[in-house]
Amino acid sequence: MLPPFIIEQIRRREEAQRRKSDAKQPRLELPLEIPQPASEPESAEDDRQRGVVVVDL
Repeated sequence: MLPPFIIEQIRRREEAQRRKSDAKQPRLELPLEIPQPASEPESAEDDRQRGVVVVDL
């Protein structure tokens, strides 16, 4: 088994190599719409008028 410092050095080199190859890849940024928070109901009365109907067949 390799000593921990050698394993850490190998990991760092692999990460550096991966970053270099990722930097060479072209990137495309998409203009995405930012979702707006839902607006509040027009009036509180609308909420009070809602209810549940149970139909027993």
